[in-house]
Amino acid sequence: MFVVMRAGSSREELEAVCARADAAGLAHEVYAGAAGAAVGMTGVLSREVAAQLDMLPGVERVFADGEPGAIQTSNLRIASIRPLVAPAILLEQLPLPPEGALAVSQARAEIGRILDGQDDRLLVVVGPCSIHDPAAALDYGTRLAQLARDHARDLRIVMRVYFEKPRTTVGWKGLVNDPHLDGSFAVNQGLHLARRLLLDLIALGLPAGLEFLDPISPQFFADAVAWSAIGARTTESQVHRNLASGLSMPVGFKNGTGGGVQMAVDAVRAATFPHSFLSVTEQGLAAIVTTRGNPDCHVILRGGRSGPNYDTASVERVLTTLRDAGLPPRVMIDTSHGNSDKDYRRQPLVARDVASQVAGGNRGIIGLLMESFIVEGRQDLVDK
Repeated sequence: MFVVMRAGSSREELEAVCARADAAGLAHEVYAGAAGAAVGMTGVLSREVAAQLDMLPGVERVFADGEPGAIQTSNLRIASIRPLVAPAILLEQLPLPPEGALAVSQARAEIGRILDGQDDRLLVVVGPCSIHDPAAALDYGTRLAQLARDHARDLRIVMRVYFEKPRTTVGWKGLVNDPHLDGSFAVNQGLHLARRLLLDLIALGLPAGLEFLDPISPQFFADAVAWSAIGARTTESQVHRNLASGLSMPVGFKNGTGGGVQMAVDAVRAATFPHSFLSVTEQGLAAIVTTRGNPDCHVILRGGRSGPNYDTASVERVLTTLRDAGLPPRVMIDTSHGNSDKDYRRQPLVARDVASQVAGGNRGIIGLLMESFIVEGRQDLVDK
């Protein structure tokens, strides 16, 4: 349930609402912004407590989850529902400064020119498989920013900053979902940490690229992102194609986990058209979003169960498929995943092969997606 406070309500009135929630054994969290405050509560709410809250000074309205004692037919398998911070509150707490907005806009424009063939540099999106430690990621970003400056004539380097992890079955789902890596799912804190890192990287002069997994998270991050991806497990999803059609930056669609490329080609085509889908506004209100279509989409070849697809013949087949579909013939090569046979040590081999193709005159390859961090290898989660 939510208790919405009147505009201009006092701190004492807000504290009285929290005190009544404590007395009733209700967990609560306060959300405050320029428009006012609200208190989200979870627990068993009686009619008596709801009425008492509604009568407290400064309370505008009490939104209850349902009438106590009613026969429940929904949320029967839901363990808990917790309030999610409104995007507008996070953006107010961590605003993108004007110089940061200019940097993001310029990076998007440069990537767009690479996609259109007006800039012969390669786009290189490189960074950790996923972000688990913002401090270490910023350390890596500081080093990468220097490399980006050193190689700016030949490469447009973007840091891979993946905050969410799609899983084939189960596992850790990323910094946003579980920032403490302990199953506590402190999502509101994860959102704050993620946006803070994006702003810090932009301040270094380093554009960020990430994967979007749902139609809500872009409201928290999209203003600070220069390039984005739709992953192999979601490329065929209509929701994600609709989302990509409205994103303000270039978007890459990966081929499927099995290795099939047609779904990625179809996704690029679908994303060029306008769509409507369900999401939320920056104020956190459910909304119908209508898009204009995104012309800056491309295919990412990542290999699959059928084997790698970065070789010359595979790349040419995909470029031909794109031309036949009336789409710009442009692809990015993922040096990891199926293309490296899931062995990160093979990434340089893949990159050298792709570089040879580019040097040989292949203008359809526009970039590389690579996994890299300060120390090689992987670390398994252990019980704390």
